[in-house]
Amino acid sequence: MKIKEEQLKKIQQQQQKTAEILNEIGFVETRKHALLHEIASLNETVAEYKAELEKEYGQININLEDGSYTEIKKEELEKENV
Repeated sequence: MKIKEEQLKKIQQQQQKTAEILNEIGFVETRKHALLHEIASLNETVAEYKAELEKEYGQININLEDGSYTEIKKEELEKENV
């Protein structure tokens, strides 16, 4: 005994679509993994550059629009650490 041809084709199409979606999910997860490594590396680079700037200017807040900065006062640092 067999199911009808159109029923078999529908099942096959559904299985094919499922396989395609699972393949795409694998690709997306692989890309996500690569991006997580990339952001971790960038965060390290940012931290290193921040340390360089702190050596030169001390602890400051930088306005990213115009490059101006203000010093961070000890009171502000203590509040952040609480």
